Amino acid sequence: MTDGQPIPVIIDCDTGVDDALALLFAVRHPALDVRAITCVAGNTDVDGVVRNTLTVLEVAGAGDIPVARGAERPLIEPVRTARHVHGEDGMGDLGLPAPTRVPVDVDAVTLLRREILASPRPVTLIPTAPLTNIALLLRTHPEVTRNIERIVFMGGAVATGNATPVAEFNVWHDPEAAAVLLTAGVPITMYGLDVFKRVLVPAGEVQRLWTSAEPSLRLAGELLAHRDPATSGDPTPMGGLGDAGAICAVVDPKGITTEALPVEVVLAPGPARGQTIVDRRPRPGESEIHEGTREQPLVDVALDVDVERYVNLYLKTL
Repeated sequence: MTDGQPIPVIIDCDTGVDDALALLFAVRHPALDVRAITCVAGNTDVDGVVRNTLTVLEVAGAGDIPVARGAERPLIEPVRTARHVHGEDGMGDLGLPAPTRVPVDVDAVTLLRREILASPRPVTLIPTAPLTNIALLLRTHPEVTRNIERIVFMGGAVATGNATPVAEFNVWHDPEAAAVLLTAGVPITMYGLDVFKRVLVPAGEVQRLWTSAEPSLRLAGELLAHRDPATSGDPTPMGGLGDAGAICAVVDPKGITTEALPVEVVLAPGPARGQTIVDRRPRPGESEIHEGTREQPLVDVALDVDVERYVNLYLKTL
């Protein structure tokens, strides 16, 4: 909280397993005022994302938070979902009942603009998905930046990617949209794969949640227990918080170590497309000396995370 008041936030998501964990946390933490949730294609198709988002809010007993359907494909690329990780329904194929809640009758960009400009205090945007909706917002309604406090996005990587050897899925899915976000002209925090992969809930805590009689706790346990088929043989089945770590970073920013660094996205075709190039050099190199310095936006890049702090924060909140 700031000055004892909850932080107004809007979450833009592609609700798969870890986005769902993020939503369960966000609607429960008293320091957050979730003003809206917008949906975009990513982990599954956009209609599946809307369904999953409404289902999570229903299970969590959340208040009347407006949910809007957004972009069904990236700006240029075709849709390339991650169902092979998140299941055919994007939620671990848990067989959850269809929600009774319905989305609002406006599109995601319209809802984003409305809620940002209507907020009495500047809003923190938390995209945990490909950045298509955010790019469309910034290009269509640039005036919203005057009431955006910060953008904390889950995406990118300093070191190793997951969609490719160098590119993280959310940025790789829509690199042009990520490039637009980086030039938004507001403070930005990049919660990338370097910290994303490290925040793991111990197996005993996952089991405790899974066997709870309380629906939202049980759902959290089931989601944490979901295994990516590529890691199903892991002998230590700890549950990754994933996108929920980005929400934790809004509530408790001291849990991550950041450095303000130049970041750019590779847009050219080829094996590096979608890579976030983070310049950690202490001084300009020969390229800049001979060819001139290029202006790159400075981004607060998360380089380290207090794992125990965020795990405890998540569990205590639920």
